[in-house]
Amino acid sequence: MTSKSTSPNAIELLQSQSLTTLVQHEIERQIMAGELTPGTKLNEIEVAGRLGVSRGPVREAFRALEEAGLLRTEKNRGVFVRVISLAEAEEIYTLRAVLDEYVGRTLAEQITSEQLTRLRESVEAMHAANEAGDTEAYYRLNLAFHDTLVELVGNGKLLETYRRLVKELSLFRHEALVVDASAPPKSEREHRDIVSAIASRDPERAAQVVREHVERGRARMRGALAKHGQPSVKAAG
Repeated sequence: MTSKSTSPNAIELLQSQSLTTLVQHEIERQIMAGELTPGTKLNEIEVAGRLGVSRGPVREAFRALEEAGLLRTEKNRGVFVRVISLAEAEEIYTLRAVLDEYVGRTLAEQITSEQLTRLRESVEAMHAANEAGDTEAYYRLNLAFHDTLVELVGNGKLLETYRRLVKELSLFRHEALVVDASAPPKSEREHRDIVSAIASRDPERAAQVVREHVERGRARMRGALAKHGQPSVKAAG
């Protein structure tokens, strides 16, 4: 039995979808890394030329990133990296606290020894980055640690929602860690406390420790803004 060959149109579609995904991931990476700052205008032609692709995948990537909350389109003005207010950031932190509290409680009830080992290794990696004074690596590991916590719950919709919120908070949370030299050591201790609380198999203790960590993160963000005298928070999200 011979298989039907893929039509040229289907191949073009697959290539276009693949390019769109690659372009989307690269623009998102630049936003999360702070290479594209909030309020930056993105030019379709310039981005296409820089990435060596046609305008079609860039246009589709812009649409996907707008749906993800990282870009916004203004009529007659163009596409921009999104800027959010401090009030919206506070709302996101409030929601994060509720979700993380649920994550802590759930993991204390169901986590395996292998999963605990994974979390402990993650904290040790953060410790190494902290000792080396590598704030950028620490920040990435910090995000990965929390992403792992949510992933281990095993709820796909929760993970999807959480990741969107993290992207929305990412830039000013990053700023809070970088501005305050004491933030990574404090944050590292809090992560150790989270793992310890989850390992205790006490759901209420774990929920409380995780929630307090989020609230301290919010306080660090406020402190960073106060040092900069900023009335609002600019973030990709």
